[in-house]
Amino acid sequence: MSKYKVAVYAICKNEEKFAERWMNSMSEADGIFVSDTGSTDSTVSKLRELGAAVYRISLDEWRFDTARNISLDFVPDDYDICVCTDLDEVFESGWRAELERVWTDKTTRARYSYTWSFKPDGTPDITFYADKIHARHGFKWVHPVHEVLEYIGDGHELFARANNIKLNHYPDSTKSRSQYLPLLELSVREDPDDDRNMHYLGREYMYRHRWEDCIATLKRHLALKSATWNDERAASMRFIARAYKALGDTASASAWLFRAIGEAPYLREAYAESAILAYEQGDFLKTYYMVTEAVRITAKPKTYINEGFAWDSTLYDIGSIAAYNIGFKESAALLAETALTLSPQNERIKQNADFFKKSIDK
Repeated sequence: MSKYKVAVYAICKNEEKFAERWMNSMSEADGIFVSDTGSTDSTVSKLRELGAAVYRISLDEWRFDTARNISLDFVPDDYDICVCTDLDEVFESGWRAELERVWTDKTTRARYSYTWSFKPDGTPDITFYADKIHARHGFKWVHPVHEVLEYIGDGHELFARANNIKLNHYPDSTKSRSQYLPLLELSVREDPDDDRNMHYLGREYMYRHRWEDCIATLKRHLALKSATWNDERAASMRFIARAYKALGDTASASAWLFRAIGEAPYLREAYAESAILAYEQGDFLKTYYMVTEAVRITAKPKTYINEGFAWDSTLYDIGSIAAYNIGFKESAALLAETALTLSPQNERIKQNADFFKKSIDK
């Protein structure tokens, strides 16, 4: 018999194609509660047929935090643990048992592995640790978009590390992100000193190729007194570098990547982006140096977002080419061999690996 009563809750709109998959994934919970925000397809009927309690809600002004707080309110008070997911997310089986294994009567929240995106070959791309599993009471959602859970309970939070819980995100590419930018701009207006909101707004400008706005906003993020998290500061610096690169200012891009390395030298991403930039410029010595520094970091940190290009074959591939061009043939062969193990179907990498090996034999 389970010690804890577990609820899954979510908000949704027009997600009939995900309903059955999501319900199967969430079926390890004791109850599933969904707030539908205006579906015009069969989402509601499908969810109800599969056993979810579905409530129709309507907001005069759309905010994700308001919708999620309403959704949480529908979870009965006698539940112990609440699991917030979206219908385009899927738990790998066994998540409930792992949650019960790590949860205690004093736990307030659990952290678990989250894959935000996958590469075309099905391997993980962007991954990080999420914390949307929480105790039934003592929490509220805040911020109009990129909403987060805020602890409002008594005493200090106690996190449980649920390393064996894996939640995977399979987004609907047809859905628009158009509402994100105005909601992020609203978030910053509501709380201009919130460093997280400022960082996300700058990142959104980057996604939309508004390079000057991206640079200005992320510089504002770095200037905030509350912006003290090195990992996120380094990300802002990398995004500023991307914007300068897009504007054709590679010197400034390179300088900002060096700053990002200095800010968080334990993260691979800044080394990787610096290596890629150097490779594109034909600077093979710098490429090789940045690759060797990056691959010294052998384990994915659990503190921040891990981007796929820093952990796939990319670094070993460009590193092998750079090594060969500066006369390090043995290193070129070793790096190419590693690249091939990570991308065994890549014919170009295979040809390079064979070529570098033969060059040593000669």
